Amino acid sequence: MTARHIVRVLSLLGALGVWQLLTAFDINLWLRFEQFPTVVDVAREFGERVGSGPYWQDLTDSLTRIVTGFSLAALAGVAIGTAIARSHLAADLLGPVLEVLRPIPAIALVPVAILLFPSNEQGIVFITFTAAFFPIMVSTRHAVRALTPVWEEAVLTMGGGRRRILASVVLPGALPGILGGLSVGIGVSWICVISAEMISGEYGVGYRTWQDYTVVDYPGVFVGMATIGVLGWLTSTAVELAGRRVTRWLPRVESGPPVRRRRVSPTRPLPAAGGKPPGPAPQTPARLISGAPPRTPLLNRRTG
Repeated sequence: MTARHIVRVLSLLGALGVWQLLTAFDINLWLRFEQFPTVVDVAREFGERVGSGPYWQDLTDSLTRIVTGFSLAALAGVAIGTAIARSHLAADLLGPVLEVLRPIPAIALVPVAILLFPSNEQGIVFITFTAAFFPIMVSTRHAVRALTPVWEEAVLTMGGGRRRILASVVLPGALPGILGGLSVGIGVSWICVISAEMISGEYGVGYRTWQDYTVVDYPGVFVGMATIGVLGWLTSTAVELAGRRVTRWLPRVESGPPVRRRRVSPTRPLPAAGGKPPGPAPQTPARLISGAPPRTPLLNRRTG
């Protein structure tokens, strides 16, 4: 474990410690913590639920909805975003409709999903799909439009067709932007699937968290919140790792403070390989550079 991992673990433990202190002593200043469960209470409730069947059923249902909706959104978002960026016809036909629908929050489509689909399960998958589709589509569209035209012209010069351009230039070049949209989409889809489960779900982490709130089981509510956070972190990490794997050819920039580099004066040469600094650079007279004749020293002139 590196020093950075140790710092991250200590940061999480520190946040849990502050939570335990605020709830154990019933701090009630501007924020009220007297009704919050302590970390010990939440951990005890979590241990009880992990050993029960309904917890794992809720977890499986939520993951199934996320994976199904996000996968469909990834395929449709990349395909439609690429088509809008590459085709004027697709941009004219699909662009106005999508731009009108894009500002509508996905959770506001719950009544539409209830009316359209025969089961709540399909409606929740539809909400998840809608939430992830627009970030992926917009990121793909911008990434494809930002590609350098020289690459496409080079493929055309070598005799490549549209399929070759799409496979060798468009998708690889737009891949970093597409992965950014996928990272945003998986986070937004978790928000919407939990909200949809709270409104019209029968099973799932969101449904169970809302049921715990209605019966005033606050430790259970925090267990649901912690479960949502861990699931969201795991899925986001999986998307990021998959993106790093498919873009191994890209240069990596390590995070951290910038490296200070020594400034080298243009008139002073670099040190030699032996370690001794070379002497001063020879100064070339300006008259020799310009081609003017050299001046005769005053002492060598003949007096008439």
